[in-house]
Amino acid sequence: MVEPTSTNGSTSPRAERKKLIEVNHLVKYFPVRAGLMQRVKAWVKAVDDVSFFINEGETFGLVGESGCGKTTVGRTILRLIPHTSGEVLFNGHNVFDLGSGDLKKMRRDMQIIFQDPYSSLDPRLPIGESISEGLRVHTDKSGQERYDIVAEMLTRVGMRADHARRYPHEFSGGQRQRIGIARALALQPKFIVCDEPVSALDVSIQAQVLSILRDLQRDFGLTYLFIAHNLSVVEHFSERVGVMYLGKMVEMSPRDMLYADPLHPYTQALMSAIPVPDPTVKRQRILLEGDVPSPLNPPSGCRFHTRCPLAFDLCRQEEPPFKDYGGGHYAACHWLETGQRGDSKLTPANIAEKKGQQVARQVIH
Repeated sequence: MVEPTSTNGSTSPRAERKKLIEVNHLVKYFPVRAGLMQRVKAWVKAVDDVSFFINEGETFGLVGESGCGKTTVGRTILRLIPHTSGEVLFNGHNVFDLGSGDLKKMRRDMQIIFQDPYSSLDPRLPIGESISEGLRVHTDKSGQERYDIVAEMLTRVGMRADHARRYPHEFSGGQRQRIGIARALALQPKFIVCDEPVSALDVSIQAQVLSILRDLQRDFGLTYLFIAHNLSVVEHFSERVGVMYLGKMVEMSPRDMLYADPLHPYTQALMSAIPVPDPTVKRQRILLEGDVPSPLNPPSGCRFHTRCPLAFDLCRQEEPPFKDYGGGHYAACHWLETGQRGDSKLTPANIAEKKGQQVARQVIH
């Protein structure tokens, strides 16, 4: 990965760990076609110059509002959809340069758990057939060997071996997600993209599935890209966290550092929405005005400036650099860049103060 600039020259201890995944300047645009000839009229900038890395055996959480590009990042890394530019290194090899033979070999080491387990399973196949499909494609194991692996994987995720003969509609949502996990594990991969694996489940079932994922990571040495929008789940499950907004990475940090001291105003607003499990404590919500701009025509400069109470002229003109502000805590914000870190915390009081200053400047001009 091309390392962002550091403000203090410090090196995080995690930098010494082996990097399994390195994403460098990843870009993915989707064409918008119109007319009889279906010519390209515009581009949806779903992912625009995103860089990060994931250490071996680590869980990297990727969060943000719906439509910010989280899932597109995960699917582009796996080459489920083609990239526009940039590179993804897996064990030092560029995934996008692999030919069909090498790509097939790589598929064994990179798998995905989909958000909707029901739509990702063939309703006409017993689940045992779905789980063993990767084994048929990528290995020369016999039918009995495949059955034994399927039985072991089902047992690993808390189900019975005889469930392999049943069909997807016979299971609950939580059970189907366990089946999706078993299918991803069948080839014993090194890296798994978890695309919101618990967002459609009840809270009690979420805890069970997360516990299974944690145990499997410990037993098999798995590396996860954990995509979610529930910040409480990410805090519980991830070691490092990246925050995306409108196709851009705006903040990235070790988990404890991010939750204790979020730097970017957007991250602060997200954190204020986390429920506090204490009815006597009332959290001050930071309510952002306006809607998320369209990725068809993103704002110039900082993409968050249209909703940021701290935005000033430079925010509208130049894109802020993605810099390390100490201990591997990266952020892209002009307020931080100009040394205003202590004044970058959003509260209802200073939001009102900033609005008053903006109104005063408008009156003067």
